[in-house]
Amino acid sequence: MSLPTIDNPLTPKQAAQMSPLALAYIGDSVHTLYVRTSLSISTGCKPNQLHTSVSDMVKASAQASKMQEILPLLTQEEEEIFHRGRNAKVHTIAKNASVADYKQATGLECLIGYLYLVGNSKRIEELLNIGG
Repeated sequence: MSLPTIDNPLTPKQAAQMSPLALAYIGDSVHTLYVRTSLSISTGCKPNQLHTSVSDMVKASAQASKMQEILPLLTQEEEEIFHRGRNAKVHTIAKNASVADYKQATGLECLIGYLYLVGNSKRIEELLNIGG
């Protein structure tokens, strides 16, 4: 499965200058699209089952677990972007997530948003396909 690519990718410097929460906002959408597409293609689930499965995979605790799997495999640049997202000052916390999970999830979304904006969808897929 391939993610759509951005027509005019940003340079790494341009993307790194963006707010980590703006990167996370984009990353959340890209991650959700990736999971929805993957599950739709690989399963014959009915829409409500699909929705439940997708929700389970994109919730903060699941994203935090995914981040722990991929953290040792990140480049220094990717790790810096993750840390910017994880350490960003957020003004809300998901009602069903711990603060630690929410911060980890925000870091993952920030990284995905960054990779998407610089046109590295292949790396997003590589990272999201690691582990379970």
